[in-house]
Amino acid sequence: MPAGPRISIIIPVLNESDSINGLISHLLSLDNSKQTETIVVDGDQDGGTLKAIMDMEVIKIKSPQGRGRQMNVGAEAARGQLLLFLHADTELPRNAFTLIQSVMEEPRFAAGAFDLGIRSERLVFSIIESISSMRSRITRIPFGDQAIFVRKNYFDTIGGYKYIPIMEDVEIMQRIKKRGDKIFIIRQKVSTSARRWEQEGIFFCTFRNWLLQLLYFLGVSPDKLTKFYRHI
Repeated sequence: MPAGPRISIIIPVLNESDSINGLISHLLSLDNSKQTETIVVDGDQDGGTLKAIMDMEVIKIKSPQGRGRQMNVGAEAARGQLLLFLHADTELPRNAFTLIQSVMEEPRFAAGAFDLGIRSERLVFSIIESISSMRSRITRIPFGDQAIFVRKNYFDTIGGYKYIPIMEDVEIMQRIKKRGDKIFIIRQKVSTSARRWEQEGIFFCTFRNWLLQLLYFLGVSPDKLTKFYRHI
């Protein structure tokens, strides 16, 4: 096994002090967690989330706000051969690290992600999960809440995430596809919090997200989408 971590887990955060230690404990409980390092990149210049972290081995970085920028800052600090970009409200399958390494041992795959799972017993979320899985398998464009992973050297070669206010995850996946490189979708599900759907309303949140995705695919710029997002 090569020296140093095999996988660098990069978590962009903003105002996640209440939940960050639970996520870090979850990551440490997973199979092969000793082959990983965790990098938390805080978009809050006061570092509120970083101050709450109790694990001294976590790499803590402040960054200008913006998910794409924060993830790039984390990638620059990463020592692992593989990068895993994880939202702060998303948990991984127990064997996630083994699955990621298995996929990325295949040279034909440049990147990958998991199927979407939502932490709720409500039927409507099962429907959303199914639609999301169907969409990502047809388009081969997973979203950020599916825990995107990629080789570090490849990520550096393509220039990382664009500094755009929204859809940075879709943009980089589209760029990989346009290069003719393959993206693998692992059938095991991540477990994402249902909080944003429940706070905003399930149908409103779902319809808005689908509409934003459609407008982006039709060529509407991320800057215009952000203005639209803030006014609906």
